[in-house]
Amino acid sequence: MTNLKQPLVFLAQSVGLALAVVVLNFLLIQLAPGDPVSVIVGEMGGASEEVIAQMRAAYGLDKSVLEQLLIYVSKVAVGDLGYSYYHNSPVLQLIMQRLPATVLLALSALTLAVVLGTLVGVLSARKPHGLLSSFVTVVSLIGYAAPVFWTGLMLLLLFSAIWPIFPTSGMVQMRAPKGFMYYVDVAHHLVLPAVTLASIYIASYSRLSRTSMIDVLSQDYIRTARAKGLPEGKVVYKHGLRNGLIPVVTMVGLQFGQLFAGATLVETVFNWPGLGRLAFESILRRDYPTILGILLMTSILVMVANALTDLAYRLVDPRIRSKRA
Repeated sequence: MTNLKQPLVFLAQSVGLALAVVVLNFLLIQLAPGDPVSVIVGEMGGASEEVIAQMRAAYGLDKSVLEQLLIYVSKVAVGDLGYSYYHNSPVLQLIMQRLPATVLLALSALTLAVVLGTLVGVLSARKPHGLLSSFVTVVSLIGYAAPVFWTGLMLLLLFSAIWPIFPTSGMVQMRAPKGFMYYVDVAHHLVLPAVTLASIYIASYSRLSRTSMIDVLSQDYIRTARAKGLPEGKVVYKHGLRNGLIPVVTMVGLQFGQLFAGATLVETVFNWPGLGRLAFESILRRDYPTILGILLMTSILVMVANALTDLAYRLVDPRIRSKRA
C-alpha cells in the first residue's frame, strides 16, 4: 500500500504544481507591456482600428483577463497549448520540433560538467594543498565570474577566426549528410555550445566535489580502509566517491532549471535550433501562447529531473533505500 501511495502523492503534487505554473505564468505574461497585435500591426506597416479590433477578437484578447485565463487552463487540461500568433501553427507542434535539440544540448552539457567537474574535484581533494587543488580554486572563481554568453562569444572568435576546427552556427550543415555521418555532423556542431553551457557548471561541480571529498576522506571508515592496506585508488573511488557524490546529485537536481535558462543564451549565440532560441524569438514578437507553452514544458522537464534526482539518491545512498523500504 505504501509503495502505491507514494507515486499517487507525487502525481497529485506534480499536477498541482503544473496548474500553479500555468496560472502564474499566464498572469505574469499579462503584466508585460505590449501585446502581440501591436507587434503584428507594426510589421504590417499599420492597420485601421477596425482591423486591429478584429485581430484582437480573433486571438481572444478582447476578453477579460479572468476569461482568458479560464479558457487557457481548460485548453491546457486537454493538451491544447494553443496556436502561435507568429508561426500560425500549434504551439505543441513547435515545441516538439525544437525540444530534441534543447534536450540534447542540456544533457550533453550536464554530463560533461558532472563527469569532468567531479573528476577534477576528486583528484584535487586527494592533495587539498597541492598545485592542482589551487588551480581548481582559481578556475572555479573564473567560471563563476564569466557570463555564459561571454564564454560563447570568446569561443566563437577563437574557433571561427583563429582556429576554425568546429562549426560555430546551427545543428547540421546546410547539406546534411545521411546515415551515421548525420550523427557525426550533429556531434561536431554540438561541441562548442555544450562546452559553453557546461563551463560554468564544471566550476561548480569541481568545487563542490572537492569540498565533499575532502570531508569524506577524513572520515573514520576511510582511515580504517587505509589501515587495512587497501590501494589508495580503491579507497578513494570505491569507498569515498559514493558518499562524496551525494551533494553533487543534489546540485544536479537544483540546477536543472538553470540549465535551460542558460541554454537560451547559448542557443542564441550559436544559432542552435532549440527551445531557448524559440523562446527568445517569441518574447521579441509577444507570441504569448508559444512563451507560455515553453514555460510549461520547461517546468515539466524540471519536475521530471527532480523525480530522477530522487531515484539517483536511492542508488547513491543505501540509507535512503533502507528507510523507504
